[in-house]
Amino acid sequence: MKTIFNFRNPEKSIATKLVIAIGLLMIIVSFIFWYAILKKQEKDIRSIAVKYGGSFVNFTKDSIHHSLLTFQREETQRVLETLATPEGVRRVRIYNHEGTILFCSHKQSVGQIIDKNSVACKGCHVEPAKSPALLQTPQIWSVYKDKGATHLKIVGAIPNGPDCYTASCHAHPKEQNTLGFVEADLSLAFLDEALFKQGLALTAYVVIFVIAVSVFLGIIIYKIVSRPVRDLVSGMEEVAGGNLDYSVSIKSADEMGVLAQTFNSMIKDLKAARDQSEKFTQTLEAEVARKTEEIQKTHTNLMQTEKLASLGRMAAGVAHEINNPLTGVVTFAYLLKKRFPPNSLESEDLNVIIEQAERCSKIIKNLLTFARATPSEKGKVSINDILSRTIFMVQNQEKFHHIKFNINLETFQFIIVGDPSQFQQIFLNMFINAADAMNGRGNIFVSTRRMTENNKAYVEIEFTDEGSGIKEEDMPKLFEPFFTTKPVGKGTGLGLSVSHGIVKHLGGYIKVQSAVGKGTSFFVRLPLAEEGK
Repeated sequence: MKTIFNFRNPEKSIATKLVIAIGLLMIIVSFIFWYAILKKQEKDIRSIAVKYGGSFVNFTKDSIHHSLLTFQREETQRVLETLATPEGVRRVRIYNHEGTILFCSHKQSVGQIIDKNSVACKGCHVEPAKSPALLQTPQIWSVYKDKGATHLKIVGAIPNGPDCYTASCHAHPKEQNTLGFVEADLSLAFLDEALFKQGLALTAYVVIFVIAVSVFLGIIIYKIVSRPVRDLVSGMEEVAGGNLDYSVSIKSADEMGVLAQTFNSMIKDLKAARDQSEKFTQTLEAEVARKTEEIQKTHTNLMQTEKLASLGRMAAGVAHEINNPLTGVVTFAYLLKKRFPPNSLESEDLNVIIEQAERCSKIIKNLLTFARATPSEKGKVSINDILSRTIFMVQNQEKFHHIKFNINLETFQFIIVGDPSQFQQIFLNMFINAADAMNGRGNIFVSTRRMTENNKAYVEIEFTDEGSGIKEEDMPKLFEPFFTTKPVGKGTGLGLSVSHGIVKHLGGYIKVQSAVGKGTSFFVRLPLAEEGK
């Protein structure tokens, strides 16, 4: 198993990068926090020291007030020496405005002049050595180091109160506000020791905090980031090795869980694609055999189509040959008719011969017109007229001898721009399919009507039969080339496909409604020619 944290090469491990980055951030923030707390503690302790130092100075002034008022110098000196005896009090002294020490806990210092740069002078005067000008905000205390220890020097003024300037000695006039100064030097060594201990404790707390958080951070990163990433890497290695049955077992709802779900889904898709590829390979021969069979079937249909086309050409030639004798029959019938009286029995028989021969001639003429391969000539044609000619042509065929045509054509002349032979081909295909569906017996309903769709005028021609109907699964393939529901040898599967192509080219479409066992209706909808064109 690979190492989770790689501190020698952190660029190769995202968990190591996170631990280092967050660890450094914690150390920096903890150091700032530690430093700020130490400085705050030092400031608070110094403030407390100054407060108690001021209290000590005030206590000193109160202690020597009576001895100064009664001018008892020995008593004042004794009080100062007594006040300097407690631990932490280094020195207490009193001096006047000129800086002469009048009383001091160290008796040998009495009569000396204080340093002009001490807090006693610089705390009140701008430049003690040059000018008597006073500061706006006096500095009555200062902190200094001596022999590694911190000391506090604090000064308090001795005010000239009523009990002083009204005393019998009259040593100081009323106008003098300050009689002198009390200065105390206090050792802060015990506070330094307390601050040092607090700093050590705080440092220990910070170090323990950083270590504890780092440990927990490492565990959290391992569980949330490192282990899921390792599982994903292992999954990728398994998939790369060809094991598509492997899945990453990460069940969390966070981004890692979503990534694992996506990865597992990708594996499933890859497996499905591989299985499909293998299945396709296994069934390729069967598919090739099926396609070969379809090609052979298509080839057979094409041969049948060519046979029908040849038969149509031959039928057209035969019809042409038959038309010539019929013309002779009609001609000689008319000549014979002249030899008999108009109302004679012979004349009536000749009229029947002429009528039937002309009918045969008309049928052959329509057949020749439909079968002739002539260039497409577009023009304005009447749909009702073409329908009537087509119905007349098919009614005389044997296939339609037992079929009744129910015709309902609107009197409106539906004019369409197109090739008459193409329309006749469409209608003929519809009639032949209807006759085949009814096995040559039943009713065919033909009707035309005007319709408007999307503000455009159409003529709709309906062809309805009473045949067997079309199955639902065959409806989508109805207009595909060579698709037929007829028995082999009865249809080519090209009639509806060709008709659909012609109608679509003219801007129309064909709809189909069918019910198995009840019949089928074809609705051929064609756009009408615009008026004035």
